[in-house]
Amino acid sequence: MAHGVGIFPEPINEPVNSFAPGTAQRDSLRRELDRQQGESVEAPLVIGGRAVRTGRIAEARVPHRHAHVLATVHQAGEAEVLAAIDAARVARAGWAAMSMQDRGAIFLRAADLLAGPWRDRLNAATMLNQSKTCHQAEIDAACELIDFFRFNVKYMERLIEQMQPDVSPRGTWNRVEARPLEGFVYAVTPFNFTSIAGNLPHAPALMGNTVIWKPSPHALHSNAMLMQLFEEAGLPPGVINFVPGDAEMVTRLVLSQRDFAGLHYTGSTAVFRSLWHKVGTNLDQYRDYPRLVGETGGKDFLIAHESADEDAVVTALIRGAYEFQGQKCSALSRAYLPRAMWERIRDRLVSEIGTVRMGDVADFGNFMGAVIHRQSFEKCKRYIEAARESSGSTILAGGGCDGREGWFVEPTLIEVADRAAPCLCEEIFGPVLSVHVYDGSFEEALALVDRTSPYGLTGAVFANDRRAIAAAAEALRYSAGNFYINDKPTGAVVGQQPFGGARASGTNDKAGSALNLLRWTSARTIKENFDPPRDYRMPYMG
Repeated sequence: MAHGVGIFPEPINEPVNSFAPGTAQRDSLRRELDRQQGESVEAPLVIGGRAVRTGRIAEARVPHRHAHVLATVHQAGEAEVLAAIDAARVARAGWAAMSMQDRGAIFLRAADLLAGPWRDRLNAATMLNQSKTCHQAEIDAACELIDFFRFNVKYMERLIEQMQPDVSPRGTWNRVEARPLEGFVYAVTPFNFTSIAGNLPHAPALMGNTVIWKPSPHALHSNAMLMQLFEEAGLPPGVINFVPGDAEMVTRLVLSQRDFAGLHYTGSTAVFRSLWHKVGTNLDQYRDYPRLVGETGGKDFLIAHESADEDAVVTALIRGAYEFQGQKCSALSRAYLPRAMWERIRDRLVSEIGTVRMGDVADFGNFMGAVIHRQSFEKCKRYIEAARESSGSTILAGGGCDGREGWFVEPTLIEVADRAAPCLCEEIFGPVLSVHVYDGSFEEALALVDRTSPYGLTGAVFANDRRAIAAAAEALRYSAGNFYINDKPTGAVVGQQPFGGARASGTNDKAGSALNLLRWTSARTIKENFDPPRDYRMPYMG
């Protein structure tokens, strides 16, 4: 990291290891995979800095080999949730009083630990717990999370600097204080990104808040390891409390507290809306209006203009739709292609999809692993079967589902004539790509893209004609919070593309930017007068 102006060093993005054959990084990761596959660990709750074992156990399993138990993780009951809330209350004053420099130093240390001795450990845990390839784990559990830690520290410094008033007339001192919220923050994290699981509790904590963290039940192994990383980095007890447990029970207790001050959420749209309703119902009892920050679903698109580079379109369709089995909020799920282009690339696209290898992610030759659990497997299967039975849809590639050993769903390509077909309009969150071929104008297709889905997360346009790019950027202005030109709609990088969408996709508070950190502060303006007036009479009264 190069040093620039300010307290903290200027961040740069963490380099991504290739794991190419013959590299030391590949050999080291293989050894760690073997080690973790050869053991089953026990993980406790962490409340007020103490390991808590309840005896109520959940199993963390390997999606591509679901008979294999990676870890047993203790689950919270009501007593543990209330204890975690008390621990957050107790820790709040000391943590809020800690200097920006000291809070930032803890997370900079976490970044360096993750870039060093923890890298293989967390990458391997993510590969096994969430069925990610070595590349997908590396860009997530290592690089993106390191970037969150380093960039957020610098964003905090810049944010506080930029909040300061421009003018303090002689004899006065005007300033703005970035206070943490008056209470605790509830972080509810998803299975699909270890980096998000680390960022959702970390970002509010960095700004001086204490946190109750409820991890996804489908990423318990990697998330418990993250909690250990926070502790090794020097995070004080009670600042982040790791409380896996029944989502409904934990949420009910958390939202019933007067000191509930904010929600940092990534997950389904339906759940986020239900949480918003519950907060609204309880609004009269809270000390403040809680901050609600959510990144939810997506039905992410790619639209191609006839001038587009067809090789680039084919590559974007495959990578955008099938990396990590389509289990990214940003994953490409629907594509709109002009008829003439489709007739030229269809057979090539189908052939390329046929070369995609799927299986155990410990085999570095595989491009895909398994979907996360049986429910996801069954959901994908239902959409594929519905398309198979529909007269307006044709499965061109994939369509196979095999859950005997792991939750494997083939990369599936569906040509869809019906503009209202469920697979074209509804979120699937799996390796299923629907293509609608348009015969009308590009402008008519843009209008179709905008009205087909209630979401507004990511999208892409492919064109070489600049007029088409400009038309798409304007017509799809609110269709995607992250909009890509001649690139797939996935792969946002901290410090380069702050991430988030609106409409049914969330509050668009842009993880990986100062915009998100701002939500976790409650500003106080201070005016100090060094020479206050001592007579109420004004000059005009003379």
